[in-house]
Parts: sequence; C-alpha cells; structure tokens
Amino acid sequence: MSAPDVAALLAELERSEPDLADEARTAVEWLTGGEPLETVTQLDVCEFLWYTLPLKVGGDHERLARSLGKLLELGGMHRYAALCTSYTTKKILYTYARHGEDAGTAFYQRALERTGVLPPDVPELQWSMIMGPEELGAHVACSAALELAIVAGDPGDRHALTRRWLTEPRSELGGDSWLHRVHGERLNRWVLGRGPARRELAQPFEVRLHAPITPQPLPALNGLLSLSLEGLPMRLAPSPQALRLRDLAERELGALSRDGARLSITDYGRRLLDDPQAMWDATTRLLVGAGGHEFDVAAREAALLLLADGTLMSPAELNERVGEVVGAEGWHPTSGPEDIAASLTDLVAQLTALDLAFSDDLAIRLTRTGQLAALTSLRTHALRPRQYVA
Repeated sequence: MSAPDVAALLAELERSEPDLADEARTAVEWLTGGEPLETVTQLDVCEFLWYTLPLKVGGDHERLARSLGKLLELGGMHRYAALCTSYTTKKILYTYARHGEDAGTAFYQRALERTGVLPPDVPELQWSMIMGPEELGAHVACSAALELAIVAGDPGDRHALTRRWLTEPRSELGGDSWLHRVHGERLNRWVLGRGPARRELAQPFEVRLHAPITPQPLPALNGLLSLSLEGLPMRLAPSPQALRLRDLAERELGALSRDGARLSITDYGRRLLDDPQAMWDATTRLLVGAGGHEFDVAAREAALLLLADGTLMSPAELNERVGEVVGAEGWHPTSGPEDIAASLTDLVAQLTALDLAFSDDLAIRLTRTGQLAALTSLRTHALRPRQYVA
C-alpha cells in the first residue's frame, strides 16, 4: 500500500498537534525534495536525520526530528518514525551540537554502517563519494534491496546481495545492469572531464574500455617471484632492466622483502603468484601511477593513450606529444620539459622491465601484451571512484 499524501498528513497533524505542523512541513520537504513520500527509504531517513538536519537545516533539530516522526507515524511508516525519536538520533544531534561537525559526522557514519542498509564496496565497484545520476540510482536501488531483505528477516550477506543487485540484468533498466550503467557514466566523465586536447585523445577509448580485459601472463615478474620462493641473492640482478623489475616487485608491489643479503617473497607476493588476475590487476595499476602527483599521473595517462595501439614513437616525439596534452590541461611543471621526461622515463622503464615494451634510445613500442596492459591501466583509472580532494 502506498504512503498517504504529504498534504493530507500535514492537514491531519495540524488538527491533532498544531504546534508541530510547521516543523513537520519543513522536515518532510527536506526529506523528500518534493518527491512522493512512498519513494523514501531508510537510507534517506537516516541521512536526513543524521547529516542533513544538523548541518543544513536551521532551528531546534530534536524538535524537527520529533515532528517528522509524528508525520511518519500518521502515515503508517512506523519504522521510519521510530528512527526520528531513537536514542541514536538524539545522541548524534547532541554530538553535532556539543562537539562539532567532525565528531557528529564520524558518529553518523558509524551509525549508518550499523543499519545494514548501506551498500558496501564490492570487487566490481567501489562507491564514489561524489556520485553521478546513474551511480546514485544504483546506490539507492541496492540500499532498498538491503532494507527489504532486513525487513523480510533474511538479511544474508550484504556483499553478495549488493553484487547480485549490481550485476544482474534488470527489467526496469531495459535488461541492462546497474554496474554497466555506472561504468558507462564513469567512462564518460573520464573522457569529458578534461580539456579538448586530452578529450580528443581519450574519446576513441570510451567504448573500448567498457569491457574488462582478460589478464595476460607476465613471465618476467612471475619468474622473479618464483625464484624468490627460496630466497633471491641481492646480487642476482646485473642488468638495468632486471634491477628495475626487482625494484618494482619490492618497492611498488610489495611482493618482495629484504632479508639480509637476500630478497624473500612476501605473503602478498605468494598470493600474486597463485592468482593471475590479482597479479595482472596489481601490476597494471602501477602504470598510470595512481596515488602519485597529479601531474605525473596526467603525463603517464597521456603516454599510455598515445602508445596503447602499438604506435612506434621516439622518446622525443612522445615527450613532445605528452607535453602538448598536459600543457593544454593547464599544467605548468616547475622544471619544464624535464618533469615530463622524468615521468615518462620511469614509465618506459617499468614497461621494459615487465617485457611489455621494446625500447631503446631511438624508439618505444608496446608489445601486444603491453597494449592490453595499457588498456587495463587506463580502464582501472577511468573507473576509479570519485572522491573529494582533501
């Protein structure tokens, strides 16, 4: 049965408890945003009471919450009404008032997690802090599914339910899945979110990066980790390429650790050896340099876009093309072209050490596996969750 009309509920509240009607009207307008009351979920109510109300709405917050509870009670929405006057809500509002926004927000986030209706991160999708319309729709749908399972008395595994809700074709989406919709939105944002030079370079990849790329063998890294199972002498790396591979495995992947004069495989390194998908994902993630300085990431990303189709380029040409792209984005490196050269020299060294590229002083070209690695790295970067910048 659908929830009663808000106007009718407010009229009834004005007759029974007129001193609460104005506050209830204010609260329900903030809660629903003008949408029908039956579209409201537990997540909506919690986020309003524990975040929006104390930070964005003026007045007596506890009274506003109590007034909203009366309105929801009249509408037969008893679970939501109980939240309005719960100890948790009172405690969170008190924390905001006495200890400030940071303390209140931390309390709210802990309380929200305990409700069980907050969709968790799953291997296929880490939720963004800043969501586009498709991702917000997916988040709301997953939360509603979790809430329904709790109400039905069969909450089950939140992660399994969220994965199923995200990946299964849905009739309301015309047979599409929420995951596909979210990926499409993130890829589109990745292409369009920058200036014209970078956009022109990335545009052809929007469709190509939709589908996941099959993991490929990485014989050089696999061989190094296999040798290190029995302990690898530090001197066993005579060439620059072998030294770079060892450094990548130890310092960037964390797959090797120093033990005196030997390198030993870590528990994480063993997991990578046992799981080709994990090794491929972890290694290709290094190529864009996510987590590094934004200028370095932008330069490496542009280089991978230029090289991903197996194009043969000289180091000078690659540096020049990347410089044009990042320069058009408004980047002004403090050391001029030297900053770009440093970023690209390290990228090429990574690719060469992993046997993903042929390179010398005259030219660089990705192998077929290298091209797939570049596409995987770009896809991972494009599909990353969107976060607030501290």
